[in-house]
Amino acid sequence: MSFLTIEKSRCQGHGRCYSVAPDLLSDDEQGYVAETGEVAVPAQFEAQAEEAVNACPEIAIRRSTGTV
Repeated sequence: MSFLTIEKSRCQGHGRCYSVAPDLLSDDEQGYVAETGEVAVPAQFEAQAEEAVNACPEIAIRRSTGTV
């Protein structure tokens, strides 16, 4: 299993992450990523997780494997 680590303080509200990974991420009322900290990635959403990491221009999302 992998995890996404979201550094909300780096988020600038571009919306790219939740656009490419709607099963993992969502937006808050101001357009920023709603999730913070660690988000577990189920196996069927690994591709979305990778896309979210690659889509973020602020490098606010990192991906890791193993236990958090």
